[in-house]
Amino acid sequence: MRLKDAGITVVAPVLFTVLLFALWEAGCKLFAVAPTVLPAPSAIWAAYLQFQKPIIENSLYTLWNTLIGFAIATVFGLLLGIAVGWHKAVYAAIYPVLIGFNSVPKVAVVPVLILWFGVGAVPAIITAFLISFFPIVVNVATGLATTEPELEDVLRALGASKTDILWNVGLPRTMPYLFASLKIAITLAFVGTVLSETVAANRGIGNVMMIASGNFDVPLVFAGLFILAILGVGLYAIFSLIELKVTGWAQRKTEFAMV
Repeated sequence: MRLKDAGITVVAPVLFTVLLFALWEAGCKLFAVAPTVLPAPSAIWAAYLQFQKPIIENSLYTLWNTLIGFAIATVFGLLLGIAVGWHKAVYAAIYPVLIGFNSVPKVAVVPVLILWFGVGAVPAIITAFLISFFPIVVNVATGLATTEPELEDVLRALGASKTDILWNVGLPRTMPYLFASLKIAITLAFVGTVLSETVAANRGIGNVMMIASGNFDVPLVFAGLFILAILGVGLYAIFSLIELKVTGWAQRKTEFAMV
């Protein structure tokens, strides 16, 4: 990536964000929007400063639970995706079940998890896992399934076994699909964690937002939303950088590596 393009990639989002917040602030002041309807960015910042310590502590708690659930989803999704994408019988048996399970709203599953494991971190971790593993399975399976049959025939003719083809061709070709799914899954994992925390939890940023909502402290609710957005964007950017290092050979246009 050229230096000029890199500068645009960094500066353009910052300028757009600053402009967006300026318009937001001006609109709230100009139309005298009540803070309980839509707080101005200045009110949100003031709420963050007022409750900075509990926000940071609960955000770290949410981040930790999210990363645990995401890590489990990555391992489980990778293994299941390999099985589904590499063997037609496994695909025929498991994929319809995965589709049906993913169609179940996770908000309906959270109360069951709370009945089984009680209030705390476990339901949040499991919810983060349940809501984020499906994209990983689908993308890994798709990456393996798109391996050209002609290439497999050539490798078999050269004496390669099915396992050799998997390790030396299938998995490397699947890496771009895997990282694409990881960037999606990490944001979904936050959704799962916060969903569980808003239903029943005694810690976490979702719990803070629920308490603030009950007290009609809308600026604090928005402060929690912005913290979640910042964490999600940060982790997305980290995985984008790792993707660029690991699968740079698959990037046809490096200026879109962070997209």
